[in-house]
Order: sequence, then C-alpha cells, then structure tokens
Amino acid sequence: MNPLQLTGLQLLQAMCDGKIPPASISDTIPMRPFSVSEGQISFKVKADQRHLNPLGGVHGGFAATVLDSVTGCAVHSMLEAGVGYGTIDLNIKMCRPIPQNVELLATGNVINLSKNLGISEGKIVDENGKIYAYASATCMIIRK
Repeated sequence: MNPLQLTGLQLLQAMCDGKIPPASISDTIPMRPFSVSEGQISFKVKADQRHLNPLGGVHGGFAATVLDSVTGCAVHSMLEAGVGYGTIDLNIKMCRPIPQNVELLATGNVINLSKNLGISEGKIVDENGKIYAYASATCMIIRK
C-alpha cells in the first residue's frame, strides 16, 4: 500500500484499521487513531513517566504534540491523494494538568478548508467529557 496514492481519509482509515502503522511519533507520545471521517478524527492518548517535567507533572509538550496531531490529521482527512499539509500556527490552551497513566480522548475537527489553508480545532477530554486542553490550528496545504 503506497501512502502517496491514498487520500488523506483512506490513509487515516487504514491506520485506524491497523492496515498500516501509525506515524512514528506515536512511539514517543502514545496516541493511536481509532475513528476518522471527513474532517474529524479521534485518538486515544495516555501520558506516562516518559512525559514528565522536572516537577513531576506531565509536560505541556505532551498536550501540544497530541493537539498538533489531531488538528493536522483532521485537515489531512479532507485532502486528495498526494496532497500534504504542514502546521503554520498552533494555539493551545491548557485547562488543567494532564493526568499520568489515564487514557484520554483527543479529537480534531476541521472548521474551514480552502485551496491553501485548513483551519481546525482540537481538544483532549476524559471519559466524562472534562476538558484538559484545547487548540486551534492553521495548516498550509502543500500541493505539488
């Protein structure tokens, strides 16, 4: 399966189905996509002892990386085969500390997609819907 020949939605669905491996960043930040549709994606995420700051809390970079991933993947889910993207702006609001060793849900949704830009939002919540972090992102669409 050649990823460059798949639409963004096909590629992400293949990841959700386990037909292709997730991006290698998921080895560092445990996150896995489990649901995708056009303009929307959901990941399961869990911070562990590798993600702690010097004070023992989960580093803010964990949430930033997860939110960059879900907002970018939401945009990617709407792109044709061979079209890429890159984050050019990521604005994050940390609402409360990310807990360690607790599975959370990260979601991304496209707000607007034009020829050159994709705008999306993302959030990290627990099983009760309590929000831990929120982001908005702008992605540049890269057409070859």
